[in-house]
Amino acid sequence: MKGLKENFQKPHILIVGAGIIGKFNALELSELGYQITIVDPTLDKNSSSAALGLLMGYMYQKRNGRSWILRKQSHELWPKWIKLLQEFNPELHIEKRLIQLTTNDVKFEKLKKFVNDNTNQGLEILEKDSIIIKNINNIFKTKNIKGVISHKDGRIDPQSLLDTLNVYLKNKKINFLKEEIIKIKRFNKQWIAASRSNNEIKTDAIILCNSLNSINLIIDKSHKIKLKPVLGQALEICTNLHEVNLLSLPKHFNINGKNIIPLTKNKIIIGSTDEYHEKPEENVFEKLTDFIENKPSWLSRERVTRKWFGIRSRPEGEPSPIQKNLENGLIICTGFYKNGFLLAPSCSHWVANELNKYFI
Repeated sequence: MKGLKENFQKPHILIVGAGIIGKFNALELSELGYQITIVDPTLDKNSSSAALGLLMGYMYQKRNGRSWILRKQSHELWPKWIKLLQEFNPELHIEKRLIQLTTNDVKFEKLKKFVNDNTNQGLEILEKDSIIIKNINNIFKTKNIKGVISHKDGRIDPQSLLDTLNVYLKNKKINFLKEEIIKIKRFNKQWIAASRSNNEIKTDAIILCNSLNSINLIIDKSHKIKLKPVLGQALEICTNLHEVNLLSLPKHFNINGKNIIPLTKNKIIIGSTDEYHEKPEENVFEKLTDFIENKPSWLSRERVTRKWFGIRSRPEGEPSPIQKNLENGLIICTGFYKNGFLLAPSCSHWVANELNKYFI
């Protein structure tokens, strides 16, 4: 990218998409002095608001390549951003410890080997006789659960984080537009984004963070970027059985691929599915509760008090996420699949570096 050093005003950046990636890019770029406009037809009703907020990095078993580098970098960056955002919400924090469990003996042996091969990483094997396992077995009426715990991974409440980012961005006087961008073009040294309501926004650069819709705005079709939808559903289940105390469970854990988050003594979240289309499947209860063979009486369809879904995007033919500098002043940063909350800091760091190359 060529520089715009003759422009002495702070560059104006248009971010298309107001999910976690768009807002985190706005966070870092505003700290660097850029003028920011975020545009999204829904603003706060997107896939990010349906996320569970799990941050799995050190438990990730592939310890090389781009995906591992991004995860590791994000874990290193998260404390800095949490500290900054706590000025606007002192309650915001990452709830540490993430547990991965299985009933499959072969998978458990692989998990044990991974822990033993990666010492000093905050990983610990959970055997059958541990207190954590005993509590889980008691609640779910099982006997064969075992796994590992990561003391460095965890969860951040997604809605609390998004709300805090909104407060920060408004404090920084970030411009929010509830518009749908349908076309972008480059004119001289600026970009012009046209909305469905016939408004035009002139900026120095555009960052596409609007998931599946981002590829519709790419002018040069030679980039051949492809994204497919991945719909994820989650359930909230409530039980009134006095002998069941869901708060005796870990604060967030995974059993055979299903994420479980106890909310109160009698309320729990289970998610999520991987459905490769944009309409939610109807048999979601069976799909989300198949992590154990014999379900306890409280884990029943009649106890479902809420269900929701979000549509994420996953790249086809290349790794997730897509981070590309397409042309002068046009960046795409999307296709994070399940890892938007985890990788938001490394994403915004990469985007900031690309823009700094251009403008400084």
